Amino acid sequence: MNRATERARLRGWTSPPAFDEVLTRLRSLQFDVGEEPGVAGGFRIAKYGCAAVIAKAKDGKGTMMVRKPGVVLGGEIAYLLDRGFQKFLKTSTLEIAATADRLKAEHNFSDELREVIGQPVLFNEALGTVSDEYMYDRVKGRPDADGPARGVVPWSPGAGAPDGH
Repeated sequence: MNRATERARLRGWTSPPAFDEVLTRLRSLQFDVGEEPGVAGGFRIAKYGCAAVIAKAKDGKGTMMVRKPGVVLGGEIAYLLDRGFQKFLKTSTLEIAATADRLKAEHNFSDELREVIGQPVLFNEALGTVSDEYMYDRVKGRPDADGPARGVVPWSPGAGAPDGH
């Protein structure tokens, strides 16, 4: 049983809470809750300088995330970009280095929000902040032909030095 399911069981929930109940609970926990323009029935949930957009699930039971949690920069929810050596927060107009404080705030926000809406926390998400995009500069633009041919091992004749050594 995962952590969210166990918490739900302890609270007496047999299924995820209803959407209206989620909104009420979020407000009672000092989350800012407001309608999200451009998303039918969507609400922007904010706390700790982070935000997400939620809406009523398509089946009418429970809550779904329309826009996953992220740090708010310039009024826009940023997504996390991993470039191998550092993580960055990126919006349509801005890109800044992600600091430990901002990543921790996003992680705490995400955990609290998932707990309230009854969404399970996946193992990799429980370990820390998960990036939305991975863009390592060492592979960017590199065609697969740059690497060794498939099936060729370094110690086979012709794979390395011209004299086979």
